[in-house]
Amino acid sequence: MSDQKPAFSVEEVEAAPAPPRARVDDAVPPPAERRRDYLDGFLAEKPADADPAGPGGAIYEGVIQALKEIFDPEIPVNIYDLGLIYGVEVSEEASVAVTMTLTTPHCPVAESMPGEVEMRVAAVPGVRDCDVNLVWDPPWDMAKMTDEAKLELGML
Repeated sequence: MSDQKPAFSVEEVEAAPAPPRARVDDAVPPPAERRRDYLDGFLAEKPADADPAGPGGAIYEGVIQALKEIFDPEIPVNIYDLGLIYGVEVSEEASVAVTMTLTTPHCPVAESMPGEVEMRVAAVPGVRDCDVNLVWDPPWDMAKMTDEAKLELGML
């Protein structure tokens, strides 16, 4: 081996100095004002607020999503796509009224399904309370199912 110096050296220190703290005085000034362009009017326009109680509103859509998570125990399709929900009304005070039916009056979940619907809808953020109206007229038939439900059940 030859007597060459190593390519690097090791320096031992007790502690490194703390980095300087950021100060407002040290801040970089903002860039020059941006030129106005044709997008200014478009970007400044705010979207119209959707009525939270109407279709497309946050509460209404949240209720529909909650209903789509409830499945009929005998049919592997949610009750909304199955056509069991006849109506959803959201008042200005965020009270929700759901009008629904069952596939048959002798349905095994006739006692528990309305309670589950009430519980799930009442849990939607923004909903004050929920009333479920179970009706038998008009009676449910397969024509009330969505195309997605028919496809799921092999009817399309």
